[in-house]
Amino acid sequence: MSLLPDTEVDARLRSLPGWTRDGKRIRRAYKFGSFTEAMAFVNRVAGLAEAQDHHPDILIEYSAVTLTLSSHDAGGLTARDLKLAAAIDA
Repeated sequence: MSLLPDTEVDARLRSLPGWTRDGKRIRRAYKFGSFTEAMAFVNRVAGLAEAQDHHPDILIEYSAVTLTLSSHDAGGLTARDLKLAAAIDA
């Protein structure tokens, strides 16, 4: 899969509230009421990631979860990253 031009990444991010660009990655932080809620979210994300065969980096800090997406094999952001971000927030 080919890298997306910066202009396309920025345009697509406008339709993904909460996601921000960090160089060759996009990132979003989520806050939950408890550790259990955070883990339920992570498990849901894991299912989506497996279905799309594209896996985010996941940081869990008690009731906060930060997801980072990048297509490591392509060296930056591809349509896969933005597709998974949209699925996570659907």
